Amino acid sequence: MTKTFPMYQVDAFAEKLFKGNPAAVVVLDEFLPNDLMQSIAMENNLSETAFIVPRGKYYDITWFTPMSEIDLCGHATLASAHVIFEHLGFNGDPLLLKTRKVGDLRVTRENGMLFLDFPSRPPEKFEALPACVIDGLNGHKPSEVYVSRDYMLVYDDPKIIHAIKPDFKRLGEGGKFTIITAKAGPEDNCDFISRFFCAGDGIEEDPVTGSAHCNLIPYWAGRLGKTKMIAKQVSERGGTLICELQDDRVRMGGKAFTYLEGKISI
Repeated sequence: MTKTFPMYQVDAFAEKLFKGNPAAVVVLDEFLPNDLMQSIAMENNLSETAFIVPRGKYYDITWFTPMSEIDLCGHATLASAHVIFEHLGFNGDPLLLKTRKVGDLRVTRENGMLFLDFPSRPPEKFEALPACVIDGLNGHKPSEVYVSRDYMLVYDDPKIIHAIKPDFKRLGEGGKFTIITAKAGPEDNCDFISRFFCAGDGIEEDPVTGSAHCNLIPYWAGRLGKTKMIAKQVSERGGTLICELQDDRVRMGGKAFTYLEGKISI
């Protein structure tokens, strides 16, 4: 028997429509079997599709890339909160989201923006970076290498971050996603910049990646000596995040814009 579910597409961490990172948000009565949610995410062919289930005072949430379920996703959480507040009529604040892998998340509304409360994931120094990662980044060697869920490569020159045109086949041989980052240059008008490459996961470069900032915020807070920062992900679409380190949590603020409202039939 065919069932119909509401679905929205939202541009998250965006200054306006067609910027930031697009995510699909599917509203369910209960989570579907994983293979079916995976098929929906593959059909959407966005970097993430979020699935949310209303539970009265909170929502359950999980996220799928076109290839797999992921433990944590920032932009699709921001998109989901936008849908819950703007389209589903949720009046609570903060919004509590219960995840399947990383515990509870909270989203608050402040001055026309949504702020995510996520776990801080300080990356650790790493000495065994596979050569294929450097090869995949046009041979540009970073000044520092870290690892958490993803590789995090720190460069001294922000122009390198803007200019790299990855060899995604070679980069994907490294076995992890890759963050590249640098202190912002004068033209960037922020504190630090980054890009995020997810070779082998259906989408080669993620336009704006909230989960990567769980690593970036604690690193740059320590290096810059400040807990409040503005970050930009300098992908082709681009996105801006208002960042804050609060002990073992990070706050990330941004705007979201609805692009599409529809229904899917399964």
